[in-house]
Amino acid sequence: MAAAFILLGSGGLAGQTAETVRAHPLTPEESETFRLDGVLSEGFWGKAPALSQFTQQEPREGQPASETTEVMVLFDRENLYVGVRALDSEPDRIVSRILQRDRVMEAGGFDQRPTFAGDDAVALLFDPFHDRRNAYVFATNANGAEFDALLADEGREFNVDWRGVWEVAGTRTSEGWSAEFRIPLPTLRYPSDSDEPWGFNVHRIIRRKNEKVFWQGWSRDSGGFHRVSLAGNLEGLEDLPAAGRNLEMKPYVLGGTRQSRKENGRLGRSNEADIGLDLKTEVRPGLILDLTFNTDFAQVEVDDEQVNLTRFGLFFPEKRDFFLENSGIFHFGVAPNPFEPPPFQMFFSRRIGIEEDEDEVVPLLAGGRLTGRLGGQTVGFMNVITDEVEGLVARESFTVARVKRDVGENNFVGLMVTDRRSADGWNTVVGTDASVYLTPSLNVQTWLAQTFTKGGEGDDLAYGVMADYSTDRWGTFFRHIAIGPDAEANSGFIQRSDVRRTDSYARRSFRPGLNAIRKVDVLVGGNVFTGYGGGIQDWGAGPVIMTEMESGAQFTMFLQVGENRPDEEFDLADSLYVNPGTYGAGNVTAMFSTNPSRPVSVQGNTTVSAFYGGNLSAVGGNLTLAPSPQVALALGLNRSRVDIPSGDFTADLLSVRIGYAFSTRLTTNLLVQHNSLDEVFSANFRLNFIHRPGSDLFLVLTEERGEDGDLWRLSDRGMVVKLTYLRRF
Repeated sequence: MAAAFILLGSGGLAGQTAETVRAHPLTPEESETFRLDGVLSEGFWGKAPALSQFTQQEPREGQPASETTEVMVLFDRENLYVGVRALDSEPDRIVSRILQRDRVMEAGGFDQRPTFAGDDAVALLFDPFHDRRNAYVFATNANGAEFDALLADEGREFNVDWRGVWEVAGTRTSEGWSAEFRIPLPTLRYPSDSDEPWGFNVHRIIRRKNEKVFWQGWSRDSGGFHRVSLAGNLEGLEDLPAAGRNLEMKPYVLGGTRQSRKENGRLGRSNEADIGLDLKTEVRPGLILDLTFNTDFAQVEVDDEQVNLTRFGLFFPEKRDFFLENSGIFHFGVAPNPFEPPPFQMFFSRRIGIEEDEDEVVPLLAGGRLTGRLGGQTVGFMNVITDEVEGLVARESFTVARVKRDVGENNFVGLMVTDRRSADGWNTVVGTDASVYLTPSLNVQTWLAQTFTKGGEGDDLAYGVMADYSTDRWGTFFRHIAIGPDAEANSGFIQRSDVRRTDSYARRSFRPGLNAIRKVDVLVGGNVFTGYGGGIQDWGAGPVIMTEMESGAQFTMFLQVGENRPDEEFDLADSLYVNPGTYGAGNVTAMFSTNPSRPVSVQGNTTVSAFYGGNLSAVGGNLTLAPSPQVALALGLNRSRVDIPSGDFTADLLSVRIGYAFSTRLTTNLLVQHNSLDEVFSANFRLNFIHRPGSDLFLVLTEERGEDGDLWRLSDRGMVVKLTYLRRF
């Protein structure tokens, strides 16, 4: 398999010519005069070559951008500086409602690739090793709101939760808006003694026109900001200082108190005080060693409430810092999407330190991670030790090792091993995978994994193959996955075993040229699930129509016929039982979202479905209010009404998110949730003060109510203050 991929994919995207921009060095005297205020008033900005040839992807592919953008890159012995002039013929119509961190961009659409939120904004892409696969992303708007992320494998993962150490300032001007980025060189992890240029790209959105412009990679057929291989070249960085060890030390101190209800029904109080330490160093250029001791995640936001209307487990995303950086290296299997859990992931970091079934946090004693580039390989190794929780879990060791060998321009062949073991037993999974672009628009991926478990009861095979062809007008997708009946990946996630699943669809896109409608996508396809040895379990098929308006508003309609055939009884949402049998599963679903640049925007969905011999009707939506850059308010409501032969229930999920940003460095967030089915009410308040880049002060208040059928009966309450301090040597 690997040999065939190498032969087919060795050409990759060769033959495409990338444009080049040159970075300008600053003298020590010029560096001392730099002021991070978003105003490009210093004289040295005029000395740097300006990148200004931007091309539209939307709405008029291949046409010059309707507004001028100028980008300059400077550097000295400590930092990389980027200046942006985003000129605008109507500066009063610039949209800048975001001030909070990590809101300027998001992972959007079916493929969860980079997309801008509701503001005018600019994003920068850096590929220091020029491997044409992985990159750093930094973005901002006219308010100087910070956003950073990691791109892995040409957008296979867009990690919006990564946090780098850097600064930015933005400001409105009489000609539009401008921004200044200051990025410490150690944040970018670049090769030493290399004359190779870096990969570099710039993406801007002019929100009132919903106009998307790029320096490079603007093609609708094979381009996009996620296509690192299509980035341009950033030259002139040959004289950077040697990377060295770049040692970072980040200790924390924590104190708090907690009330929780005991088995006897009484509230008990406990106080908490703790310290811990994170260390980071560069073993060699681009190869990073992270060590963590007595790790704590008190500042992490709680999970969103979910109601399980399937016969399989739920999937919750990772939010903890230590597991997010370079997490794309450890991706193996099927990436999650907004509509369902991934069928198979060989490594799922939430298995470490969280007992989902018991809703219990397991202490992390220590951990180490080695990730980065080693010649033509991307490598990763991680080991974490978790403590014993009496009566729940024994002390455990989690290990994952990963290597991906570059093939051609932007393809890879990989190998991965995961291992979870304790005194009670062990589970090991070994797998190989590959990804190749046969053409710029056709990507083929395949993976194969074998599971091994103490005693042999969890030994089985899992594999998958996927082909994705996508251009502006046409698209086809095919994927087949097989997971053996005894497959167990105790360090990963398997939605269902003993299954073969095939998904396929074809797409035709139209651009009608009407004033209001930008694009209409018509998809026809479906999926079928069979047992590993045969026999249909579930199937569904039908058309999907997606309409995108010129304003950015969207409307989607799903029409599907199908069946569910459970072969054993199960409990639905822990409330009703469903007998084995054949049930119709036809459904109609409509989804919409309004213009995201408005102060008030709405997202909504509704579903009517045949459901296990009865009916399911669901309606939901989110109302977002942004009256000023400081204030963000989101109201969410999802109601599911289930009526089947064994009974009925109504499940309401209500959420309120309130964010207030005093500045880009001092923010508060409140999340209040109510789950009517589980009769749970929870609140999570977080204050974050970035007292210096990379260093934080957190105040976290949590409360949960709902005990013995009484919604307002207190079950848990806590307060934590956590201080971190980053020191670089």
